[in-house]
Amino acid sequence: MGFEVVVPAVEEVADGDPSAVALENATRKAGAVAGDLVLGVDTVVALDGRIYGQPASEAEARGTLEALSGRVHTVVSGVCVVRDGEATTASAETRVGFRALDQRLIDWYLSSGEWRGRAGGYAIQGRGAALVAAIDGDYSNVVGLPVATLLELMPGLLGG
Repeated sequence: MGFEVVVPAVEEVADGDPSAVALENATRKAGAVAGDLVLGVDTVVALDGRIYGQPASEAEARGTLEALSGRVHTVVSGVCVVRDGEATTASAETRVGFRALDQRLIDWYLSSGEWRGRAGGYAIQGRGAALVAAIDGDYSNVVGLPVATLLELMPGLLGG
């Protein structure tokens, strides 16, 4: 089965309950793409009720990393599968504990540019792993696609 990656032009929700925001954005993304089978996913980082999206600048990324430093935050992904016009949704949550980050480590990470386009300003699958002390939950959710959740929505995805 082939697939095509489409980045839909939708207005994303940025404020509210993190799970509701991620599900709404995933549903909007999936609904904006035509096809027999469409997958929409959105991932947000939340701390103390605040959602940290993709930083617009290096200064914003620095502020996000400083806020997450030495704290445990939640990564929430919303998944929406539209099959033959019918949508099903689910969400996943993973708790991520950051190390206490000194300015040297933050400067090193920001200089990599890896923070660009990343919810919470980091990528755990890259250099961002150096920022993380522990995770509780699905690692693939933190990367941005909660595979276990997707397989729950589409049990036949792997064949058989």
